[in-house]
Order: sequence, then structure tokens, then C-alpha cells
Amino acid sequence: MVRTQVQLTEKQAALLKQLSLKEEVSIAELIRRAVDQLLEEYAQKEPQGRVERMLDVVGKFRSGLGDLAKHHDRYFAETVEGLNSDR
Repeated sequence: MVRTQVQLTEKQAALLKQLSLKEEVSIAELIRRAVDQLLEEYAQKEPQGRVERMLDVVGKFRSGLGDLAKHHDRYFAETVEGLNSDR
């Protein structure tokens, strides 16, 4: 691990201390988790991250439709319309 210094506001430090006691982990661990989450969110916004997420789901779901490849645009449009009508 690499040691680094971070300056926090009094409020941030107090809330992190409370959370660390509640979760029974160090403040450093909470900060590492937050950094991991931030980096994951950033990676998902990057083109390569999007490609990796798409590839992760390939083949994991079944539509039950025998003609999905042929009519995927129509099915997609119907799904979007259904989602919009739910709002």
C-alpha cells in the first residue's frame, strides 16, 4: 500500500469516525472503499468500461423470443415505450 495524507473537514472527520465505529473498520478502510467506488463509477463511464460491462452480460439472459435477432429494433422500441408509459 501507498501512504498518503488527505485533509478532511471537521464534519467529514467526525462522520467518518462515527461510521468507522458502526462498521467496525478503520477510517482508512472507509476511504479506500470510497476511492474504489469512485474509480469503478469512472471506469463505467469510459468507453472500455462500457464495453466490458456489455460483454459481461452477453449470454446471461434469455428473451424467450425465437426472432429476437431479426426484430431486435422493434422489441427495443416496444420496451422503451413501455418504460415511458410507466412514468
